[in-house]
Amino acid sequence: MPAIALSVFDLFKIGPGPSSSHTIGPMRAGYDFIQAARALPAEQLAKATGLAVHLFGSLSATGKGHGTDRAVLAGLLGRSPESCPPEFLDELAAKPLAGRSMDLGPTQLTIDAGMVVFDAIEHSFPCSNTLIIRLTGADAAPMFERQYASLGGGFIDIKGQPEPPRGVPAYPYSTMEELKKQLAENDLSLHKLILENEMAVTGADEASIMAGLDTILRVMDEAVDAGLAAEGVLPGSIGLHRKAKRIFERAHIKRQTHENIIGLMCAFAFAAAEENAAGHVIVTAPTCGSAGIIPAMARIMRTRLALSEQSIREGLLAAASVGFLAKHNATIAGAEGGCQAEIGVASAMAAAMLTHATGYGAHVTENAAETALEHHLGMTCDPVGGYVQIPCIERNAMSVAKAYTAFVIATDVLPIQHKVGLDQAIEAMMATGKDMNCKYKETAQGGLAVFVPNC
Repeated sequence: MPAIALSVFDLFKIGPGPSSSHTIGPMRAGYDFIQAARALPAEQLAKATGLAVHLFGSLSATGKGHGTDRAVLAGLLGRSPESCPPEFLDELAAKPLAGRSMDLGPTQLTIDAGMVVFDAIEHSFPCSNTLIIRLTGADAAPMFERQYASLGGGFIDIKGQPEPPRGVPAYPYSTMEELKKQLAENDLSLHKLILENEMAVTGADEASIMAGLDTILRVMDEAVDAGLAAEGVLPGSIGLHRKAKRIFERAHIKRQTHENIIGLMCAFAFAAAEENAAGHVIVTAPTCGSAGIIPAMARIMRTRLALSEQSIREGLLAAASVGFLAKHNATIAGAEGGCQAEIGVASAMAAAMLTHATGYGAHVTENAAETALEHHLGMTCDPVGGYVQIPCIERNAMSVAKAYTAFVIATDVLPIQHKVGLDQAIEAMMATGKDMNCKYKETAQGGLAVFVPNC
């Protein structure tokens, strides 16, 4: 198996919610398409008369609730996830059929959300979340098209396009066992190995990587702050009220009880997850649907546990190692593996983050991550109404508590007595995801999505 050559900033992406696979990935696809189309010969572009976008799989099934149509449209209008203001997406949602000019150089096309086709849910493409963007000419004849796979976490794959070249990891590994072997043979801490690999793969220096981590942590914290301050009803037909502010206020009333730290964790997770559900700026960690777990853990580490910012940075690098392994050997997409692949992996990452940041070694850190992931195995993805709200927001809160519990278990028992490795838990997650019926993988055709009325 090839070595992991992902960047930390592939995993932690800044962008608008509510879904990395349904919002950030499709926006990146639209942005890529417009850049590629502009590079076509001028005489070819002059013949362009229209555009069509076809969504397949869960992009079709729940794309309306996730805002996939407006995300693709934003990308085609030249907006990238990192720089797209939420207000721009809100305006697209408010006036989906208002014509907007797409600049192709020698020609201008007027586009709107009506060009987006919610196509087959079950299909033969290799990736469940597939979209095809097509530039058309006279009589709607195809002139230029690209096929994209939205892989979860904002990752996209472009059919027929090679991956951009990258450096070779300084300490190559593809499994947790190989990672631990590299750590032992080279006498490295976990965060140091991930940092060294990041420099080798991306060519960035340590200072810029640390600055990038600070930016990621700052945006996470801003999402928590924004969510704690906000009130009212989230967008969409469910009419779900925000809860983060009330939970936070109640946690302070219970300041002298054991419920305080749990209440604070829940409040912080609700806050970031509610911001995601509102389509505001968050960080994929590793996805939008799980974007409240690591920010909540980071806030607890900073405020209640008084850990230094350097320790939190190092913990975030340890979290990335778990995300890398899950992405490389299984999936982080709800459409491929159910919610175990999003919430479960995020919980495992948060458990590893806390364990490493508090000074424990790789073996204990692995045990914490494995425990958190193990207790999410089989979790389905069944968003009510196709919105990333029920059960998604509460799952963020439940899973940061699971991450904390996994840390307690892993650090309070003898490491040698732990029987299940992270590699085995990831393998089990992937096998379970493959066996899981399509209706339980982000299509809103089973589970709570069927039995809870969308009112």
